[in-house]
Amino acid sequence: MTERRYEPVTLGEIKELAEVGRPTVSNWRRRHDSFPKPVGGSDSKPLFDTEEIAEWLDTRPAPDAEPGPDGTLPTYGERFRSGLRKRKLLALAHAEQDADDLLVRALAVCAMAGEGGGTLKEQLYEGLLTDVGRAGRQVEDIVDDLIDELGSAGAAADTVLGLAGRLESDLSMDETPTVVTGLIAALAERALYGPEPQVVVNLCAGTGELLFGIGDPGAWGEVAAVEPDPLRRRLLAYRLLAHWQADGVELCADVSELLGIRPQAQRLRADAVPDDRPWGFPPADLVLADPPYASGEREDDEGGPLRWAMEAVRRLRPEGLGLVVVPAWTLSRPRGGKVTANARMRDDLFKADVVAAIVQLPRRIHSFRTGAEHALLVLRGAADGAREPSRTLLIDADRLARRVGDPWPRHVVGLLHSGEAPMAEEAQSVHATAPAPGVPSLLDGRSVLPAHRLATPQKGIDHMTATVEARQNAFAALPHLKQWIADLGIAERDPKAEHHNVGAQLKAGQLRLLSGHRIRESDIGDAGFPVIGREEMLGALPIGVRRIMPEVLGTYSQTRYTEEGDVFLLTEHGVHVHVDDAGGCVLLAPVQGLRITAFHAYKAALAKGGEAHPERLWMRPRPLAALLAAPRNQQRGSGSLVRRVSVRDMDLPQLSPRAVADLEAVLVETERHRADVRRQLAALDALAERLAAGVADGDLLVRKRS
Repeated sequence: MTERRYEPVTLGEIKELAEVGRPTVSNWRRRHDSFPKPVGGSDSKPLFDTEEIAEWLDTRPAPDAEPGPDGTLPTYGERFRSGLRKRKLLALAHAEQDADDLLVRALAVCAMAGEGGGTLKEQLYEGLLTDVGRAGRQVEDIVDDLIDELGSAGAAADTVLGLAGRLESDLSMDETPTVVTGLIAALAERALYGPEPQVVVNLCAGTGELLFGIGDPGAWGEVAAVEPDPLRRRLLAYRLLAHWQADGVELCADVSELLGIRPQAQRLRADAVPDDRPWGFPPADLVLADPPYASGEREDDEGGPLRWAMEAVRRLRPEGLGLVVVPAWTLSRPRGGKVTANARMRDDLFKADVVAAIVQLPRRIHSFRTGAEHALLVLRGAADGAREPSRTLLIDADRLARRVGDPWPRHVVGLLHSGEAPMAEEAQSVHATAPAPGVPSLLDGRSVLPAHRLATPQKGIDHMTATVEARQNAFAALPHLKQWIADLGIAERDPKAEHHNVGAQLKAGQLRLLSGHRIRESDIGDAGFPVIGREEMLGALPIGVRRIMPEVLGTYSQTRYTEEGDVFLLTEHGVHVHVDDAGGCVLLAPVQGLRITAFHAYKAALAKGGEAHPERLWMRPRPLAALLAAPRNQQRGSGSLVRRVSVRDMDLPQLSPRAVADLEAVLVETERHRADVRRQLAALDALAERLAAGVADGDLLVRKRS
């Protein structure tokens, strides 16, 4: 293959093609004597030989690029050459109105050059000749040059598709991120290379990112690609033709079209028998899916996101592997009184014992879908007969990525393939179905998102030792509280306390969830009932500064007042709590509240002078607030843009009424001493401020008496 010669380039073009800033190119030229000399132009606008620039940039790795499979970084020279190849097509796109149509015509030229390995184009894609005819001489010349330079029509087709984002095509919005494609390829490796030819199904194949990302489709036995969108299906067909892979891939618009699924077999049941399996295309060794989920959540829709997971299981043979990307909300929505289609399908998956792992992907993994979180479901085929219930591995790859950085996919693969010992807050195995009463399982109606489930004690901390050390430090720092600190008894629990989640306690009526209200800012003033919003919870405003009048509040029919003992929560970027000592407040979203239902009766009995029965009070306000804000609950945050903690998925230790009463007494006394210290600090701050102000204005002279 001979290298194509390009026209000389300016410094500005070097900057654009190498994807760096103009100062970077100027610094290269000024600081490196080896930088190529101009071959023309003027002093103000010199021209440089394209090949000389490319060869010089080959020696400079691009530090902001993703490492290759061998761990090496791509060079600026590779970026520069890639930019040169795409420049003419990009220039042509700027002169046209429809970027998608340009991609179709360019890929049609690639497909015709690849010939498709036979007559598939005449059988299924008779529009290929029409699209090639519409391409025009300019597009044909540009694509032919790409094919000549890259050495194959397939490589040229991949390059053209890579321009979708630069051409501002909507196609780029649904592309599977490279890092996710790499993770799926690594997980699929064992399923692809067995002793027999493998069967692969790619649901919602798009333009083939996953299909080509996992290897060479021609190396497998049978391959099916399902793509309902006509544009993407045509582009995928042309890409397959360009790669000479069209003969080995069956391409269709709908699963039923290729696989012959009967309409009455749309649900996966735990008691499914072999006769319920779809007929047509053989059961697969590997099923992939990364559908372009719309912004609508479709929680109560039978065609919602989990339908693809159900379909993947239907297509799998018992020892097969399914890898399906789903929105995180499909896993985090708890099962309520009304069982939605999403909750039912999720339960069906766990009842059938087909979910091998749930990998919560790092947030903002998609360049265009930054406001959504996603998870990867690792599925196994449904067994023909009964089998022992297995566990589901929950992996919080978002937390894992924050710890290890870019190599997080390798760690996920290690957890799934080699059984690495995980950090408990990053990965744990949980029973899909409870093997015995009282054993936690994923069928309890709660969120199954790893971030919500993986709550563990703080790692590397001996609580007894750490607490004794903290008491000694307080003893030294606060000598006037020596007696109180010395009387503070601490002992280890044996056995350790069990935990129950807040959602179960809400369902049992032990707690009541108070939702925050949405009130117009213009209706909030400085008189009336105090309002508690984000600003008050974060300390930006003192409680009581913002208020609302009763007559204004009356226009909001759903609003309710808080009561003494209610616990306020703001669960954004951690857990912030506050105990209402007086009641009569109005909560503003996103602030929520928890009310201990037994506490109101307890206070009423005390007020009447009757028998209060403190032994019946299973929880008290201050212990509740302190336990909710503990580190084990703080780490449960999820959400792509704003990290929120699900209140229902927090948990509380099961303590005796006596232990709760003792904890409250200590917390109340501790808060009283903290208030005293805060008053002392405030007094010292005020004194220092007045001294500095008086001296600065020239009115005071400060002396230190001996």
